[in-house]
Amino acid sequence: MAMDYLELLQRLSVAFAVGMLIGIERGWGARAEAEGERAAGLRTFALIGLLGGVMGALSLLLTGGAVILAISFAATAAMVAFFRSREMLHEKTFGATTVVASMLAFALGALAAAGQPAVAAAAGVAATGLLALKAALHGWLRELTWEELRAGLMLLAMTLILLPLLPDRDMGPFGALNPHELWLMAILIAGVSFAGYVAIKWIGGAHGVVFSGIAGGLVSSTAVTLSYSQLALRQPERTSILTAGALLASVTMVLRILLVAGTINFALMRWLLLPLGLAAMAMLAVAGWLMWQQPDEGLEKPLLLKNPFELGTVLKFTAFLAAVMVASKAVTAWSGDLGAYALAAISGIADVDALTLSMARLGAHGLGLDVAAGAILIAAAVNTVSKTVMGWVAGGRAPGLRLAAGAAAAIAAGALGVGASHAFDPVALMGISGNTP
Repeated sequence: MAMDYLELLQRLSVAFAVGMLIGIERGWGARAEAEGERAAGLRTFALIGLLGGVMGALSLLLTGGAVILAISFAATAAMVAFFRSREMLHEKTFGATTVVASMLAFALGALAAAGQPAVAAAAGVAATGLLALKAALHGWLRELTWEELRAGLMLLAMTLILLPLLPDRDMGPFGALNPHELWLMAILIAGVSFAGYVAIKWIGGAHGVVFSGIAGGLVSSTAVTLSYSQLALRQPERTSILTAGALLASVTMVLRILLVAGTINFALMRWLLLPLGLAAMAMLAVAGWLMWQQPDEGLEKPLLLKNPFELGTVLKFTAFLAAVMVASKAVTAWSGDLGAYALAAISGIADVDALTLSMARLGAHGLGLDVAAGAILIAAAVNTVSKTVMGWVAGGRAPGLRLAAGAAAAIAAGALGVGASHAFDPVALMGISGNTP
């Protein structure tokens, strides 16, 4: 493989830079040591990276270059290991990080010379970041509990082991069940619960609840509502702030509906903007009132987090979603406006995204815009009521009443918005235009 002079210099420059980057981190960590007391520092790592680049280039230019590259790699690793072992004997310490880092610097230098400088540079930055985070990562491991480790492993097993094994095709009654999609929803619910746990633990009680609620609404406001309601059952002094977080997740859901529907079929904004906008404002107001009502003594107490997520709850919700999907498929036998509304009411029990996507597309290809928008609003209203019921069942009367107040305010405000939308076009009044795909 022939390389011109300039290309070879560029690749060797990346190899040198990667070695220097790793060397800066290694040298900074040992900056208090006197000269000559370090096994490898900035200059050594920079030279190792450049050596890897030179040997990688020679492996491409010479016959038997791969053998030369392997021998030079082994010799470099052995040399660093020898001096590092002497250093550890002197300091009475243990550790293989410096040896592994030197091997990585050599290998990335060779990779850059072999024609992948961008990949080598990215890997070098990632490796340096990992090395620099030593104190933070060790501190995190010291605070990691068995429940958290088990939950993380379970979530990874659900995602990386079980999900690829499930068939990605329709089956079951009416061909309504797709095992892959159902399990993906279970993973999303578990992931939201786990992310909420992490946010509450690391960001802090009230701030973590609010942040997690808003972010969780981007994926599943239902999962956030279930998770927070269960927390409220175990820690009633936090009921107000946890319920506020659940309502903020619903606000995010409403805004997500507007974004999805408006992107696919902007003409639907004529019917959706006022109802959903007013509903979001109403829930936001109730969430703000709940946060204001949260007793200070409740926030001073540590938030007791039992498990990162409840697998039993996740599985029950997934089974419930499967039942709804079968019922929705059966309703598709209906025709006309009544069928669209019935489908929306059933689908909205567990999810609004699929219905929103479907109706936005149908509204652009034959179905009346008012019917499509009406179906989306029905799904959103039913989903709001459904989450209230689920939260009441999962968390008891205290969060249930607060969720009911938010739901009632949102539905009342949305109804006012529906009436106003029939009287005038809010999009036209704002001077906004859009094309329907």
